[in-house]
Amino acid sequence: MARRVGEAAMRTLLGAEDPAPFVVHNAAGRSPWLLIADHAGQRVPRALHNLGLPQSELDRHIGWDIGIAGTTALLAELLDAIAITQVYSRLVIDCNRPHGSPTLIAERSDGTEVPGNAALDAHARQQRIDEIFAPYHQRIVQALDDRLARGQPTLLVAMHSFTPAMNGVARPWHAGVLYHRDARLAHALRDALRTEDDLVVGDNQPYAVSDTSDYAVPVYGEGRGLVHVELEIRQDLIADEAGQQLWAQRLARLLAPLAARFGGGAD
Repeated sequence: MARRVGEAAMRTLLGAEDPAPFVVHNAAGRSPWLLIADHAGQRVPRALHNLGLPQSELDRHIGWDIGIAGTTALLAELLDAIAITQVYSRLVIDCNRPHGSPTLIAERSDGTEVPGNAALDAHARQQRIDEIFAPYHQRIVQALDDRLARGQPTLLVAMHSFTPAMNGVARPWHAGVLYHRDARLAHALRDALRTEDDLVVGDNQPYAVSDTSDYAVPVYGEGRGLVHVELEIRQDLIADEAGQQLWAQRLARLLAPLAARFGGGAD
């Protein structure tokens, strides 16, 4: 028995058939923009058997940020930006949560119980951190360090999407800008979006950022002193390729002049 337990403990979570935890788009991008998407993917490691959920649940917003992967990739090309997108479902591990967050590995999400996340032991939890969370964030750190070393300034945009309604309450915003202590880029982008006649734009809506509920903004934006924003786009607007194209084009048009305004870097 001891031998079998030891062998099980040494197995990795990701097998040969599982993809890497991240994709890098436009790796040679020369602009100051660096885009990240923590909830872009919906894959589940084969060993986790879809977390005990039907595919229809993983296809819901609880499984990923619908539409943000395509929007981010298209925007990276238009801005000549590097984009790093996460491949695995946020239900496997939420890569925009600190390790101590109760929603890092959620046992329940928007009314859905997640059997594969129930009563995880320390080893299973650490596997998800080591094999999915850590490599994704290490790649972001590598990109930031490489840019610093070569003198390439960085403006950070954390890309997300949100549901048109939550708990039976409609959300009127088409997009929202999120921030915590530093609102420079968030307010500038908010104001630019509000010049568009067809948009309702939220200011720290439908969510707000904090040290306990978020990872990217506190660690990369504030922690490194980068000019940054977390951008939320409503999912019904980017659910198909046409919507993703429209929003990528809109954002590229609005973000381009902000790069010159902020000088592409930190204080």
